[in-house]
Amino acid sequence: MKQIDNLSRDGPTWYRITIQGRLDPQWSAWFDGLTIRCDGDGRTVLEGPIADQPALHGVIKKIRNLGLPLLTVTPVDGDETA
Repeated sequence: MKQIDNLSRDGPTWYRITIQGRLDPQWSAWFDGLTIRCDGDGRTVLEGPIADQPALHGVIKKIRNLGLPLLTVTPVDGDETA
């Protein structure tokens, strides 16, 4: 597994969060502007910069409150954000 060096730097960290179920992209504003896309396997990926750990926990809490199973939370480096 590749080490991500940007977790301790100043500024936001880019995350890719995968949940089970389909979430309409219209929820993007509620998820602080994260990009929302559904894949063909019944999963939804939320992706984008998250300011810090408290903000990440806030996103995870919103997912939990919607009753959607959280599958992965992955910090990604700039080369993987395309």
